[in-house]
Amino acid sequence: MSAALLFAVGGLTSVGIYLITARSLSQIILGFSLLGHATVLGLLVAGGAAGDAPIAGTAAVADMSNPLPQALALTAIVISFGLTLFLLALAVRQQHLTGDDQVEDDLEDQRIAQGQPAENLPEETTEEITQSIEGGIP
Repeated sequence: MSAALLFAVGGLTSVGIYLITARSLSQIILGFSLLGHATVLGLLVAGGAAGDAPIAGTAAVADMSNPLPQALALTAIVISFGLTLFLLALAVRQQHLTGDDQVEDDLEDQRIAQGQPAENLPEETTEEITQSIEGGIP
């Protein structure tokens, strides 16, 4: 059974990483969700065989299940939920501003990657930048 779970963890992880590298925010959200599920499933596999409840005085220590993977799985679920909500907020904002969910290239990152100095860039005043932000994306 654990070999099948390990293959499931590997499959979820590989598909999740593939989806994260996409340019669509909806695919990125699905990719992070799959990675969260892979993490919880991996912690389930790491927990080992089921045992008695880990409550002091109810069973022998050797018969108790390990509570650490259970606690880590709950933590992974909470973190995955928070990340999903944050990415959904970004996707809604992107949809509102541009009308699609595609991640666009950042011009400043391209300039740095090409090694262009900052002096060659056109200068904008603070008022122009403020007006473009308040006016929205054309």
